[in-house]
Amino acid sequence: MPIKIDRGLPAVDILRTENIFVMDDNRAQHQDIRPMNILILNLMPQKIVTETQLLRLLANTPLQLEVEFLHMASHQSKNTGSEHLETFYKTFAQVKDRYFDGLIVTGAPVENLPFEEVDYWSELKQVFDWSKDHVYSTLHICWGAQAGLYARYGIQKQGKSHKLSGVYSQEVVKVDSPLMRGFDDEFLAPHSRYTEVLAEDIRRFHNLEILSDGQDVGLSIIASRDMREVYSFGHLEYDRDTLQKEYERDLSAGKNPRVPEHYFKQDDPTTRPALSWNLAAAQFFNNWINYAVYQETPYDWENFEQSAFSASL
Repeated sequence: MPIKIDRGLPAVDILRTENIFVMDDNRAQHQDIRPMNILILNLMPQKIVTETQLLRLLANTPLQLEVEFLHMASHQSKNTGSEHLETFYKTFAQVKDRYFDGLIVTGAPVENLPFEEVDYWSELKQVFDWSKDHVYSTLHICWGAQAGLYARYGIQKQGKSHKLSGVYSQEVVKVDSPLMRGFDDEFLAPHSRYTEVLAEDIRRFHNLEILSDGQDVGLSIIASRDMREVYSFGHLEYDRDTLQKEYERDLSAGKNPRVPEHYFKQDDPTTRPALSWNLAAAQFFNNWINYAVYQETPYDWENFEQSAFSASL
């Protein structure tokens, strides 16, 4: 089944060239199907790139999804034009009275800042608070995962001695979790971050479970027991060349970065990176949509009593 998005979004043409079924909003109006409503809070600077990465994975599900994008009105984007944001994005003020089946909060290149010093932190906290009773399941990615844990539980991120950058092996430790269904015992995923959350801080909260971790990366994926909160510290959505572009960007900026680990053949940055996490990424996003969202979310949000919703949590 397709994803339903605005037919003018740049990602539409890219995905169709990859033979991915995309349904524009005009055609979807003629189908009597209740789609899953997914909101993506895109905090990444290259928003069009991130849009395409996430839509590519969401399109793998057999369910029809209606996807909308959200940006922080309190932040001035330097890498995405205002016309694109005004055309394809909504502000929190425009969605705060609505209900969504799923929410994705992306990473952001602000992890070296204290949370309170991020210019949109106050607005982001409002989104996290709102999501508790307006979103059935929220998937947090990388810094978005760290921010969600801090806002909800007061769990602080910890600095690493150097940037974790590369493709790393992770082990499934919660094999009976629906989010890990279909995974091999070990899987690969890209990571790109300067900070981490410690396992001992997660274990202090009974409702949080560690689903996967790795020797090099530490925590990989965690979730609340009801799967209404999912936290992924890697970047399964990354394209083949995303880490390569980040490395070249940091080189140009004079940051003397390390070559991403386990990524280039023989660690030679002039070679084409190998794509080794595609199947894990597809499986994870499918599992989130199916088991955390579709199997649990109310069919009719407008007529669903919020008292009943709260009682079910």
